[in-house]
Amino acid sequence: MMKMKIVSVFVVLIIAPFFIYSQQANVKSYTQELRNVSKGIDMIALQGGIFKMGDVKNGPPIQVKVDAFWIGKYEIPWDVYELFVYESGDVTKQGKSDGKADAVTRPSPPYLDMTFGMGKTGFPAVGMTQYNAIQFCKWLYLRTGVFYRLPTEAEWEYACRAGTKSSYFFGDAAPDLEKYAWYSKNSDGKTHPIGTKEANGWGIYDMYGNAAEWTYDQYIPDFYARFKGKIADNPVALPEKLYPISVRGGSFKDPATELTSGTRSGSDPAWKVMDPQIPKSNWWFPDAPFIGVRIVRPVVPPEKKEIDLYYNRKPIGDY
Repeated sequence: MMKMKIVSVFVVLIIAPFFIYSQQANVKSYTQELRNVSKGIDMIALQGGIFKMGDVKNGPPIQVKVDAFWIGKYEIPWDVYELFVYESGDVTKQGKSDGKADAVTRPSPPYLDMTFGMGKTGFPAVGMTQYNAIQFCKWLYLRTGVFYRLPTEAEWEYACRAGTKSSYFFGDAAPDLEKYAWYSKNSDGKTHPIGTKEANGWGIYDMYGNAAEWTYDQYIPDFYARFKGKIADNPVALPEKLYPISVRGGSFKDPATELTSGTRSGSDPAWKVMDPQIPKSNWWFPDAPFIGVRIVRPVVPPEKKEIDLYYNRKPIGDY
């Protein structure tokens, strides 16, 4: 089975303009352009480093090393995600596709409005499974030649903390969260357009609230305890079961206490209660209008065979 550490080392894949970067070189932020989208995917460059991951409540805190990577400045919005769901590029209507969806590499159109009436253009895409989110990354790779994937828990927390050690990246005062997040106190029970609250110190928006975000990791409550007293090198809990998968950041539904930088949670089969299919869909969570996706790109991507392993893992059947 592929080790995620390998995913973060090897030769770098470049987009225009043509730059070569190494793990030691300064990386630069950029925008991944996409056909049929007026604004591409903004990617923030982060140098690798060592940081303290976790907190007393969700810990124990450990020292973690992560390699350099880019991370999405924003959560992926529907107007980008629907280009993947509806391959024809016609994103004007839910349920309309070009008839080529094979339900293996690209989802069949959902049977209900997955925006849940909360908003589409500029609003975070929600309700997709982790498998769905990984196939979105594959779709990007096939169209750009650039290896994108989901963040590991360690990468997500590193990006969220932005060099801080407090409960939130702005400090420990929960009332200040209103400036940075859409959550239960101010969201009116729905998502809001991405990037409308203040960014963290590294210029990344909506790390707390709005849509919770998939990581690649299996959710194992005591996983990081094994690294106590050590420096964990790009740790990842490889997903081998369908539930639970680690979800980070909290959503518009959650209170401030569930939105700290170190808070961990996992996916739940209850998110598919309304799914009438037997077996249940590999692609959608009709009871989870709060789970979304933010992508990363390692500065040094893996070899082609490792990329294929990441994208082409057979989905784990639901029940």
